[in-house]
Amino acid sequence: MGGCAGSRRRLSDSEGEETVPEPRLPLLDHQGAHWKNAVGFWLLGLCNNFSYVVMLSAAHDILSHERTSGNQSHVDPGPAPIPHNSSSRFDCNSVSTAAVLLADILPTLVIKLLAPLGLHLLPYSPRVLVSGICAAGSFILVAFSHSVGTSLCGVVLASISSGLGEVTFLSLTAFYPRAVISWWSSGTGGAGLLGALSYLGLTQAGLSPQQTLLSMLGIPALLLASYFLLVTSPEAQDPGGEEEAESSSRQPLIRTEAPELKPGSSSSLSLQERWTVFKVRMMAGFELLFFRNTSLSHAQQYRWYQMLYQAGVFASRSSLRCCHIRFTWALALLQCLNLAFLLADVWFGFLPSIYFVFLIILYEGLLGGAAYVNTFHNIALETSDEHREFAMAATCISDTLGISLSGLLALPLHDFLCQLS
Repeated sequence: MGGCAGSRRRLSDSEGEETVPEPRLPLLDHQGAHWKNAVGFWLLGLCNNFSYVVMLSAAHDILSHERTSGNQSHVDPGPAPIPHNSSSRFDCNSVSTAAVLLADILPTLVIKLLAPLGLHLLPYSPRVLVSGICAAGSFILVAFSHSVGTSLCGVVLASISSGLGEVTFLSLTAFYPRAVISWWSSGTGGAGLLGALSYLGLTQAGLSPQQTLLSMLGIPALLLASYFLLVTSPEAQDPGGEEEAESSSRQPLIRTEAPELKPGSSSSLSLQERWTVFKVRMMAGFELLFFRNTSLSHAQQYRWYQMLYQAGVFASRSSLRCCHIRFTWALALLQCLNLAFLLADVWFGFLPSIYFVFLIILYEGLLGGAAYVNTFHNIALETSDEHREFAMAATCISDTLGISLSGLLALPLHDFLCQLS
């Protein structure tokens, strides 16, 4: 940076004189830093959400697995296992997969609610280290657990990792160019696709859930490597940025003095954006969409639902450069219509084939991913620099509240429907 300033001074002092062309190294350095940060934030999004997605994909196995000798989780890759509840057309587990969703999201919600009160006392690096350790611990604990309760404790560790990482990395984007938000969002979408697809593929190939989970221990290591070795310090983007980021990481996220806003900027979300991020997710009800007229077992159907949903999320979260949606409330409305349609199918069973549900779930993923990335992009454009870090962290809370609400509603809904003959 100092070299650039010195070059500008030499140019002004020697005006009118013949000058030697300046080297292009600073420009190349800037481009190199841009791509390192782009790849770095994509990998951070991928690794941060990976354990969260895998736990959702494994939810049916966590609640219905049978232990064989040597603590190997038995999952029959073949079709048509014996139903857990033959008296119900939904082939229900005794506990809804919403229990796994709640274990996977409630700790995240607590972290996001408490973050403005004390998280600022910790610099970014220790937060990232704790996040990586919790992610690794979640895979190990669930893989070697002997009971559903122990497995749910492992899911809680995954939630702590994901929640702490999301608050940390989204706040960190305030010190980098706005483009890193789209890369982060694309990475989180990639986590959904790769996490669900890898769990589906490895279990379909014959690996047990235990072996599948242990094979994913490289993801937390990649998270730490991306943060500590790949992403550049903020000073590479803005002189003094490193000091600003470190000092800001120790400052309260809620300030007592309101900084002056930039013209046309806003310190709060519009009602439409608040509604969009507070949408209710329908993932908790996927297990009730059970088709007997297919070669896929119930567990395999659930894994396919998760994979297709995450594929849609990945595609739409990676689409910001191609399509920017300003009125994100319309996406939330379409999601509510999807929810009503699929609930009607659960009740009446009018869809003749599972492939119709596959298409609807893929479409739902497209809507959810588009709502996520466009909401955060709109915040980055419309909030002032002083408020952006807090706005990014606070908006995460609304999204988590929506997921938590869907899990809470799914528990009694599961019990009610499973009692039907």
